[in-house]
Amino acid sequence: MTAAWVVRSGKLGERDQIALEQSCSGGGWEEIPDLTDCTSRDDVAKVVNDVLSGESKGRIQNAVAQLWALRGRITPGDILVMPMKTTKQLALGRVTEGYRYRSDNSPAMRHVVSVDWQRTDLPRSAVKQDLLYTLGSVLTVFAPSKNNAVARLEHLLDYGTDPGAVEPLPTLISQGATSVEADSSVDSPELSTDFEQAATDQILTRIGEDFAGHELAGLVTAVLEAEGFRCDMAPPGPDGGVDITAGRGPLGLDTPTLLVQVKSGGQVGGPVVSQLQGVMSAQGADQGLLVAWGGLTRPARDQMRHHRLRIRVWEAADVVDAVLRNYARLPSGIQTRLPLKQVWMLSNPED
Repeated sequence: MTAAWVVRSGKLGERDQIALEQSCSGGGWEEIPDLTDCTSRDDVAKVVNDVLSGESKGRIQNAVAQLWALRGRITPGDILVMPMKTTKQLALGRVTEGYRYRSDNSPAMRHVVSVDWQRTDLPRSAVKQDLLYTLGSVLTVFAPSKNNAVARLEHLLDYGTDPGAVEPLPTLISQGATSVEADSSVDSPELSTDFEQAATDQILTRIGEDFAGHELAGLVTAVLEAEGFRCDMAPPGPDGGVDITAGRGPLGLDTPTLLVQVKSGGQVGGPVVSQLQGVMSAQGADQGLLVAWGGLTRPARDQMRHHRLRIRVWEAADVVDAVLRNYARLPSGIQTRLPLKQVWMLSNPED
């Protein structure tokens, strides 16, 4: 039966691109040799214990559980999710071939499984908060199962939308590992939650719910004003391709002058990019900002590569980052609608 797996691509997303280019997922554990001859969890444990003999018991146990999942549990047909740090989106695909040791790759990308990546630009805003929490763990390899995760990931893979967990989908798909080989650390990722990412996802969901439509333009206006711009926001309704006009100086006319288009719905296509570029040229603006809460389509992303020196894109995660770095300077009304507090916690020593 089909299972679902999350395989992260490095703390900074250093394996994002190579995973997509080589149609694979995995990597890490540079010190661990080829595991092809290991046919059981005990075999993997022996190799890991030999190599990591000086490490803590917890680290060794986690390494064994994750490496055995990669070596012996992830199978063709399984769904695989890769949260990408570089784009702040999710890549989803199906495993086409089990474990391989790629000795021809760099040490950081040798323990892999082959994947047919079918979606490489799913915005986190397309996923509901409970499933985002299930997908958020500090582990590199784990099996999300709570909140009807497997069926919902099937739906996201096929349609790009999250149906939620209230009404479980009629399916024969396994809802997580229930066999005798279940591994507590890998199969209970909520015990190793990435709290920083979980908090960011919670804020993202709150903004998506409470600042929809024209309200998102109001939030972006407040952020830009906190960053020193003087802004003029268009009223609701047809805006001619510009939601916010901004500039420096007492009148907002000093450089850099900025035109902003805000889209709070689904993915933004190439015509919106072309429209913003045209309005910028017509009005002589120095810079443009496209706020695409639902992300960009692939053609739009390709088109943006030609305008990187004049136009920036803020997707949902970028809006959250902008809010966080300016939160103390935002108007009290917005702080009331989006109440946040800073919390200090110990960093994961394995990060």
